[in-house]
Amino acid sequence: MVVGCDEKLVWDDEGKPVLSAPGKDNVLIVDLASPEDPKIVASLPLKNSVVGPPVNVAIDPTGSIALVADSVDVIKDGDTLKQTPDNKLYVIDLKATPPRLVDTLQVGKMPSGLDISPKGDMALVANRGDNAVAVLSIKGTAVKLVDTVPMGDVVSHVAFTPDGRRAVAVKFPGHKASLLDISPDGKVTASKLDLPTGQWPYNVAVAPDGKLALTSDNGAAGASDGSVDTVSVIDLAASPPRIVDRVVVGDGPEGLAISPKGDVAVAVILRGSNAAKNAYFRQRNGAIDVLRIEAGKVSKVKEIEVGGLPEAAVFTADGRYLLVGNYLDQDFSIFRVNGSEVTDTGKRFKVPGHPASARMGPG
Repeated sequence: MVVGCDEKLVWDDEGKPVLSAPGKDNVLIVDLASPEDPKIVASLPLKNSVVGPPVNVAIDPTGSIALVADSVDVIKDGDTLKQTPDNKLYVIDLKATPPRLVDTLQVGKMPSGLDISPKGDMALVANRGDNAVAVLSIKGTAVKLVDTVPMGDVVSHVAFTPDGRRAVAVKFPGHKASLLDISPDGKVTASKLDLPTGQWPYNVAVAPDGKLALTSDNGAAGASDGSVDTVSVIDLAASPPRIVDRVVVGDGPEGLAISPKGDVAVAVILRGSNAAKNAYFRQRNGAIDVLRIEAGKVSKVKEIEVGGLPEAAVFTADGRYLLVGNYLDQDFSIFRVNGSEVTDTGKRFKVPGHPASARMGPG
């Protein structure tokens, strides 16, 4: 597992951002051979951000490289600090001993949710500040920006389908999911098909059989507001693809993950856990909403409390465990998974920082 920790941003008792100067962020490489007892095997001092969906990191299918997008910098503005867009993407050689940074690319303004193709030969990066998707070629540790696809709106995350022939991108302020077509030679083209999701889709996950995708509809432009929100269900097997359902979930779904087995998913719910302490909708801890996937239908099974400001959710490659990163608590909640039965082990994996993002590698 690769984890990005952001040490530049926390929230005070009034729910206002408190900024710190860069220099203390890190990217962790975690050994999950024993999922209930994770081990940090490397820590790289690389800047990254909690701003954006918690999928700005990825590992290729061979476990050879990791990519980390860096969307936001913090700079001096007179006597104060302010956030400003960044444009970097880091390439980490996971086969090196220890893992090391091998390249830094400039890919576009505010690179955020990204994904690596099933073949591992290309990556797509949502550039929120450019209303575009960056296309990267991958050959070993050589990663290059080869194209930029205009999307006409702010894109927060993009995810490949399992056959690598399409990708789904979510347009955050446009409340839509768009399809990208990918030719055999790697040419990426935005289709004209925009699907109406719920409000403020932030994150997208594609099922391992490629038949459906889920979007995490944040509902309040990146914050909680006390109201329920939704996960939209996209039927990718239909011609043309279409939204076939919306599943009601808790307040502020942000992180999202589907099990490699394809039978269960989780939406990570903020529940106002970084809001002002006197906010009527604030809860100390966030939660995960467990979603059963069966015969193309998605239904909420239950909600389980986790830690403060939960962000990333990752299933292990065999689908038997789930880890959820708690940003404010600086740890991960660890769950056992058996079908749609998700059980809290009661164990927490402490990390040296605030886990803003995480992705899993191959088994």
